[in-house]
Amino acid sequence: MDKVPPFRNDGCPELVSRRRVLRLVGGAGVAAIVGGCSTSVTEPATVASASPTGPATTTEPDASPTAGPPPQPIAPPTPPPAAASAVLLCRDAWGARPARTGGRPHTITRMTLHHTAVVLGDNRNITARLRQHQRYHQDELGWIDIAYHVSVDRNGNIFELRTPKLAGDTNTDYDPAGHFLVVCEGNFDQEAVTEAQLHGAALAFAWAAQTFGIASNTLAGHRDVAPATACPGANLYAHLSSGDLKHCIDDLLAAGTVNLQRVCGPDAAATVAAIEAGH
Repeated sequence: MDKVPPFRNDGCPELVSRRRVLRLVGGAGVAAIVGGCSTSVTEPATVASASPTGPATTTEPDASPTAGPPPQPIAPPTPPPAAASAVLLCRDAWGARPARTGGRPHTITRMTLHHTAVVLGDNRNITARLRQHQRYHQDELGWIDIAYHVSVDRNGNIFELRTPKLAGDTNTDYDPAGHFLVVCEGNFDQEAVTEAQLHGAALAFAWAAQTFGIASNTLAGHRDVAPATACPGANLYAHLSSGDLKHCIDDLLAAGTVNLQRVCGPDAAATVAAIEAGH
């Protein structure tokens, strides 16, 4: 079973090797997933098991016609839980500016779902849209960085945003300190939510639940903590109110360790180029 990568100084998981990137990224969308919710991209879990017949034994032949029955085969051990893994694409890969100095260190105790409330349209627009959000948040609102910790696009790709060591920001009447903020790109009062996008959000939340030691029942929508907003949009919020998203998170957690593996450099750039090309 893979282990959750250790945190770096910036609060993100360590980088994953090139071989692991190729295994995880494969095609487009959410990377290799094992266990938990259904997904369009899967790979079999690799588990170690003992021989079904157990270790070989050597015995002397028994000349007696009333010899006892042969030894029973040893049952194989129960395999360890399967793991779920996905790629977290570095800030540099989508062209993020450096974060400004400052911000509020916080301890994450709950999870909150947002949407950007801007129609995404073609998923090839995702990286340009992330840069647009960051410029607006820094230049117009005066925040240190883009407001959220993780973004998920329509195809389930997961992007690194603000370090989770620092609290997010909001224009609404709640304090985001303590919240792990996942934003699904799009306006879900107007756009539908794809299965891949919902599953990418579940992966990000499941990883956060394990990493920060928080329960899935802390999951809420932005409107639940700031009633004046409609965020995360009716179509996305329906998966919260029905329990679908929490169920998906719980399935991932029950299956084993959830890895969100940070990918940077040429591998991340190639993946982003493929996303921008519509692959």
